[in-house]
Parts: sequence; structure tokens; C-alpha cells
Amino acid sequence: QVQLVESGGGLVQAGGSLRLSCAASGSIFSISAMGWYRQALGKQRELVAHITTGGSTNYADSVKGRFTISRDNAKNTVFLQMNSLKPEDTAVYYCDALVLTSTVKTYWGQGTQVTVSS
Repeated sequence: QVQLVESGGGLVQAGGSLRLSCAASGSIFSISAMGWYRQALGKQRELVAHITTGGSTNYADSVKGRFTISRDNAKNTVFLQMNSLKPEDTAVYYCDALVLTSTVKTYWGQGTQVTVSS
């Protein structure tokens, strides 16, 4: 069994910063890509940022230049540094990971709320 646990969400004023973390644990042989998604109230879940094992990244246009994704492969952890936050960044943020155990499967965290006040 594999678990992803997110932390670091909270309430912040516009222009502020937050750092999200997501740690994977369990019977993991290796983790390929990891990423962050978000879902605002009444909207579909959308990709925020994605990072490969080798460190290649891609970002949603709406967060480019403000958010930075990184990972610690030794600790099976992915991070999302969020700067210059805007009220429209308010959402539940989820991490995901493509994990190789006895099979290859995508796992999701439980989500962490980020609220940006104006």
C-alpha cells in the first residue's frame, strides 16, 4: 500500500507565500513523475505543476514565474513553493505520483486547502 500525505496549506494574504510538501510512503520500488493539481470550488481539477525523476518540469500558464516545483528523490517527497499568491489560487491542492510497486499506478494525496485572501 502506498500513501501520499500533503502538508503546508493554510490561509495567507494576497502577495504572500506558502510551501506545500507531499511525502510518499509504503511499498515503493520507485517513483516516476510527481505533480500538483488543484480544484477550486465548482471547478474541475487542473494541473498546476509536474516534475519528472530527472527534474524536468512544466507549469500551468497561470502559475509560471510564481510557483516552483521540486522533489527530493531520496525521501520520495515533492514540494510546491508558491509565491505572489492571488485570490484565484484558492483551491484544494492535491499531489500525485506515478509509483512502481508490483505494478505501475498513480496515487493521490488527500488534499490540502490553500486560501488566499484579498
